[in-house]
Amino acid sequence: MGVVSIANHGLSVAVGAGLLQRKRSNSMVGVGIIAPSVLQMGSSRSRKGGMRGIEVVAMASFEAGIGVMGTKLGMMTYIEPEGKVVPVTVVGFREGNIVTQVKTSATDGYDAVQVGYRRVRDTKLTKPELGHLQKTGSIPMRHLQEFRLQSIDGFEPGQRLAIEEIFKEGDLVDVCGNSIGKGFQGGIKRWNFARGPMSHGSKSHRQLGSIGAGTTPGRVYKGKKMPGRMGGVKTKIRKLPVVKIDTDLRAILIKGALPGKPGNLLRITPAKIVGKNIPKN
Repeated sequence: MGVVSIANHGLSVAVGAGLLQRKRSNSMVGVGIIAPSVLQMGSSRSRKGGMRGIEVVAMASFEAGIGVMGTKLGMMTYIEPEGKVVPVTVVGFREGNIVTQVKTSATDGYDAVQVGYRRVRDTKLTKPELGHLQKTGSIPMRHLQEFRLQSIDGFEPGQRLAIEEIFKEGDLVDVCGNSIGKGFQGGIKRWNFARGPMSHGSKSHRQLGSIGAGTTPGRVYKGKKMPGRMGGVKTKIRKLPVVKIDTDLRAILIKGALPGKPGNLLRITPAKIVGKNIPKN
């Protein structure tokens, strides 16, 4: 997906990661989904018959570098040589992290590297999935993910990605995964609301309270923080340092907590740092 900025009579449109947001001043007036293939913008005719100019600035959203997929194994305490105690999450790597496809602008409209992870039996995949993997001679794998890169030189189908060659101890990484599902929760746990007095005379202990005005506007605003399903969504934690890489155990120790329970699939990529691997403009 790309990012598009339009300057036209105070109306700004931002397209990023497939999300189209239309804003006028500081209030959002509409949200929709759009794909780059259908994103065609040019001059349009106003109500009075005149032509209105639209300025389009396109930027692509790339990863800072090739990433890998891993499996969360749990948390532990790591003691550094200086004696400092660091809480870390252990991420293991099953068989996989093999390049299954290299997409180019000529054939697919964008540059990306598709990586497969976690070997499974043939019966676990559909025939189209097996046929896609057999084109490159890859083993049957459960997960396929893409990494959009500024340059795809040096990658070829069937190439195995080595963890110790991609990351070094001390590097900062971005980790993405599904968070733990909490089920249907109230406002206090879900949004950190304050509760009411717990004394006998109070009739509002953990209730949500007012959710809007009266006749005006006569409705509840969209996006109101209320009780609902909590967790179980895609979450990214940024700029976590790599504490240790164990090549014998095929594991990596990352400082802090990572999304999901043990056994959860994680996507690990080099951290995006503006001015270092991401242009300031």
